[in-house]
Amino acid sequence: MAIDSNHGAFVEKILLQPPSPSRDLPLSGLTFAVKDIFDVAGHVTGFGNPDWARTHPAAESTAPAVSAILSGGATCIGITVMDEMAYSINGENEHYGTPTNPCAPDRVPGGSSSGSAVAVGADLADFSLGTDTGGSVRVPSSYCGIFGFRPSHGVISTSGVTPMAQSFDTVGWFARNPAILNRVGQVLLQLPDMGPVVPTQFIIAEDCFQLSSIPSNRVEQVLVDSVEKLFGGHVIRHANLRDVVKDRVPSLNTFLDKGNASQEYNIPPLTALSSAMRLLQRYEFKNNHGEWVSTVRPDLGPGIAERVWEAVQSADENVDVCHSIKTELRAALTELLGDFGVLAIPTVPGAPPKLQTDPTTLETFRARAFSLLSIAGLSGLCQVSIPLGLYDNLPVSVSLLAKHGSDGFLLNLVETLYDTLKEQVGWL
Repeated sequence: MAIDSNHGAFVEKILLQPPSPSRDLPLSGLTFAVKDIFDVAGHVTGFGNPDWARTHPAAESTAPAVSAILSGGATCIGITVMDEMAYSINGENEHYGTPTNPCAPDRVPGGSSSGSAVAVGADLADFSLGTDTGGSVRVPSSYCGIFGFRPSHGVISTSGVTPMAQSFDTVGWFARNPAILNRVGQVLLQLPDMGPVVPTQFIIAEDCFQLSSIPSNRVEQVLVDSVEKLFGGHVIRHANLRDVVKDRVPSLNTFLDKGNASQEYNIPPLTALSSAMRLLQRYEFKNNHGEWVSTVRPDLGPGIAERVWEAVQSADENVDVCHSIKTELRAALTELLGDFGVLAIPTVPGAPPKLQTDPTTLETFRARAFSLLSIAGLSGLCQVSIPLGLYDNLPVSVSLLAKHGSDGFLLNLVETLYDTLKEQVGWL
């Protein structure tokens, strides 16, 4: 069971020291936690479910991402709770307990990297590793009021990480401040030190901000004012992402016909992106785990059980179209942004939902969330979620995206921008 005295963040406390301790290493003196999806030699990778842990042997080797962090000088203090089979963005686990959101104890912490986010948010570790397939770093970082980074797809090895859906799986990380976020990124991405960066354009996705229940002056305007102060108003552009996607991603027409356009919270091209992402995710999840699920018939919690079985029983249709959409979307956003452009969107459509909310009442929220999350998910672009303090005593955030492979640029930009953002928000 999770350890309550540690906000329920850990499924197992361990201590892994750097192989060659030195004060000169980039992560020396820092502690970190690891999601229960990464292989750690001698430990069973639990994948958030007791039946999975029961039917799998201990790992023989440690995932390269974890080894890189240890070699960078950091000390691992524990393995964290996650949503079962990584198939939720809520963060609730009926087997190991739900990690307590340090910003809002009556709200979900976000998932599936719930324990990793809570460990950082509750100051139990300096940073932590998670994974992000459909939003599993971005969502909990927003809900817990910390930084979360989803790297460009494919730039960090996912070897030794239990797969969810390989077309989207990434190794991401959490930190409480942008300096540590950047230091971890330099180790994982093997980046050289970069000087201050100046974006060529900051594109505010107006239609995406309309999906959010947080007032625009509390998120969008804070960002615009900060960018104007640092870089000048000439770099700011306003755009509707729906037009870019509709005009530049022709393969999406297969999904655009599947309705819900009348619902006010809906941006049809982004809803179609979400449908394509979730279809390909189900297909790959089924290929990875369908046989195990059908054979073992694991005990799965509410919401997750339905999603897992829907995936296992799904038909293999339109998969090729989904891959075409991925290619077209990356090309469209690369052209939109250029080498040093940034796209700004809300990380999530509002405050974290209350614990044990009925899944049906979350339907609208989830639809909005995946419309936002699928942008980086399908394109493979890097994305960072930046905390912007509290609104109505609940955490709020904003996300910045940059073209595939511009991870170092984005990490440095956050470090450059954050002090000014804090001044605009008026919080410490």
